[in-house]
Amino acid sequence: MSDNKDDGPRRRSRSQRGPSKAKAKGQQNSEAIQRALGRFETSPSPMGIPESIDPPPQKIEIDWPVNSVAKSVQKKTGDIISRPGEFGFLPQERVDEISKQISDLDITLEQALSLRAALNQEKSVYSHGRLMRRSNELRRRYEGGDSVLSLSKRFDAPPVNTFRAILTGRGWSKNKIKESLKSPKSRLKERDFEQFQLAEEADRVSSVNQSETQTAAEVFEHILCSYFSSIGVRFRKQEDLEVEQKRSEGRAIITPDLLLLDDVRINGIPCAWIDAKHFFGAALKFPRKKTQKQVDRYVSEYGQGAIVYRHGFCEALDLKGAILLDSSPLDLSDLDTFHENNRS
Repeated sequence: MSDNKDDGPRRRSRSQRGPSKAKAKGQQNSEAIQRALGRFETSPSPMGIPESIDPPPQKIEIDWPVNSVAKSVQKKTGDIISRPGEFGFLPQERVDEISKQISDLDITLEQALSLRAALNQEKSVYSHGRLMRRSNELRRRYEGGDSVLSLSKRFDAPPVNTFRAILTGRGWSKNKIKESLKSPKSRLKERDFEQFQLAEEADRVSSVNQSETQTAAEVFEHILCSYFSSIGVRFRKQEDLEVEQKRSEGRAIITPDLLLLDDVRINGIPCAWIDAKHFFGAALKFPRKKTQKQVDRYVSEYGQGAIVYRHGFCEALDLKGAILLDSSPLDLSDLDTFHENNRS
């Protein structure tokens, strides 16, 4: 089976766009920019920024060439890669099929597969209410002999979410479902356990175990930190901010992946923080809304920042208070090794 994030040959997007494109991405909020520029003089200092930085913050200019995917290409690619009931790993034959079908489009295979994950996530979010409303029907069909996977395809919803809806139809509480799926072998009956296992294997969206995805994101964050260290930019990492805020506030409140301690200008835009996203920045309602909410928290405290997308982004994606960047300047060999080890 193929990991739908990183399988297949790499080919570079044919549309090369330089630094000026990054300036256009992300609405340039003058208030956010001024807050970023003034963050070292603000009293009291924004959360996580030391009262004294020695030596003082240095102005560091970074030219960061970026590529973006046209909205029309995202739409055409989405029509190719998204199929009803297909929420899991793709067999190599299907990956090869997608590769051929998008060969004339200005998008890489990796970007297309990451877009597929975003489309499936959005489908999962917006199908949840519909599934819950039809939970009794799902239960009847399931108890009448239909499999979870057949119901997942019929209702075009992730298999694990479909299974949760079946349990809801039985009158199970959210807590009972949560605890049962944590220890399915001991808490579920034989058929339910078998069906849940099949659902988990066929579901990369609402699967209970997301450890591989989380670890890959952490590797990407480490790569980003290494890049900024290599060019002499000082910063505080997310984990350091979390420890400090839990000690002072009782919980983590505002923790970008990198809080910059130098006056960094990326393609001419002041950036106070950087956040890493180990996926394609799709111009879709749900991921944009989720990311904008996160960006708003950072901007309110630190001002303008930047989002770095592992698989690039769609040119139609706009985030107020953040410029959008891809991973083209980064050395991704550690990430390649991680995915290779997981496939072996």
